[in-house]
Amino acid sequence: MRDFTSRSVETELMDTEAADLDEIRPCLRDLAVVNTLTAARRPTLAWIKKATRGFAPGERVSLLDVGFGHGDMLRKIHDWCTAQGFRPDLTGVDLNPWSASVAQAATPRGIGLTYVTGDVFAFQPARPVDFIVSSQFTHHLTDGEAAAFIAWMEQRAVRGWFINDLHRHALPFYAFRAAAKLAGFHRFVQHDGPISIARGFRRDDWNGLVRAAGLEPSAVELRWWMPFRLCVGRIR
Repeated sequence: MRDFTSRSVETELMDTEAADLDEIRPCLRDLAVVNTLTAARRPTLAWIKKATRGFAPGERVSLLDVGFGHGDMLRKIHDWCTAQGFRPDLTGVDLNPWSASVAQAATPRGIGLTYVTGDVFAFQPARPVDFIVSSQFTHHLTDGEAAAFIAWMEQRAVRGWFINDLHRHALPFYAFRAAAKLAGFHRFVQHDGPISIARGFRRDDWNGLVRAAGLEPSAVELRWWMPFRLCVGRIR
């Protein structure tokens, strides 16, 4: 039995192993399937619904998704905004050199999503953005980088930001390890999924990171979501 009292420093294959498009494409597709099976998009969509209260039909909603992967979160956000009568202006940035081409290929024609390849800390939006969101991104970062990311969002998100990530716990670690193998997911997903959970956060972790970013924990909302997600957000 491993110890979950502190974050794992193990590395994930997607962060360390060179892979070509043919390797990344099925990996990102399987991750999108996992997102569907685990209701991973639900917390972000619920937060956006709350954050856009008071927006009028026809109003522009600009949003940046950090670490967009397969682009499935941005497509769901686009669908939701369109259903509300908003004008979505959505951009994603991802460090993986293949994510943009995979996400674009999975995006129906006529949906105006912008996928950018690059390091988020070097990324400068062309114009002010209302919201910045990320899903299962921050566990890839060190504590110092995660605090810097919160500060980065605080400086650039006009109306608010939201982090959707994993709660470090033994139950999802062992359950996902068994389920991923049984489902025959891509080898990256089988290897990285449990490590992602072990690299995840607990409430005390987030409180410390928020303080390190220059905010008080009372300034943000920290909420646990089923199954084993711990999300932190701030609406101005």
